[in-house]
Amino acid sequence: MDIDSLRTFLAFVDTGSFTRAAQQVCRTQSAVSMQMKKLERDIGNSLFSKQGRQLVLSNAGIQLASYAKQLIALHDEAYKQLKTSTVQVRIRLGCPDDYASSILPKVVSLLHQHINQLDLQISCASTTELKNQLDQGLLDIIIATRSPSSEEGYFLYSSSGVWVKSEQFIYDSNMTLPLAIFMRDCKFHQAAIEGLLKTERQFKIIGCCASLSSLESLVKSHLAIGAIAQVSKADSLCIINDITLPALPVIDIVLLHANHAHNPINQNTVKKIAEQFTF
Repeated sequence: MDIDSLRTFLAFVDTGSFTRAAQQVCRTQSAVSMQMKKLERDIGNSLFSKQGRQLVLSNAGIQLASYAKQLIALHDEAYKQLKTSTVQVRIRLGCPDDYASSILPKVVSLLHQHINQLDLQISCASTTELKNQLDQGLLDIIIATRSPSSEEGYFLYSSSGVWVKSEQFIYDSNMTLPLAIFMRDCKFHQAAIEGLLKTERQFKIIGCCASLSSLESLVKSHLAIGAIAQVSKADSLCIINDITLPALPVIDIVLLHANHAHNPINQNTVKKIAEQFTF
């Protein structure tokens, strides 16, 4: 059963006349008659019966009318949806765990504003690992920490480093500091360790963490103090205001764009997103 024949059949059901049905579907009466005969062959039953001089629906015709309305409605809805929809744009975005709760949601919101039918795939890893994936063509854009001497990428936000503790942690400026810090490729790791060594401050590394969540868990459990970007600080953590602690650097957070040939997001869009970013 083809849809055009069912549509013609319903035109007869609605009008009760082959003449008017032919007018509605823009066909000749002979073409309509041929459609109805083919429809009857397809279902193996007669759709019409004579009632005096008038042609009416047979029992099979009455049954088909109910199904035909559903089939045509479903066909038209499917056609409408497929006709108006566009191919989704898949973009692979990388974000360090440090910025997942602060920078990431705002970037994602802007991406959806600029790109319709966005299929966004988000990966979390360290900036170093994300840059490697970007260079290998495994990611299209990443949120990253920029080197102090570099102008790479599109600037999003600057954040100073802060020392943090839990509310229950009793901090003493003379204590041996229990530290939870990021891995060695993090700028705060180097600044914290070198600064403490220069000031001859006693410390003990409780854990070198590959993610913000693991670092925060140690701090929130009162096992350590941490060195993180202020933009990454959870509301439940307190900043330690002690001038004897070494200063932590200011970092720049940027959007980096991969230059591989099939990158679905162009540099102009990335630039606009960076320009519109607010925090």
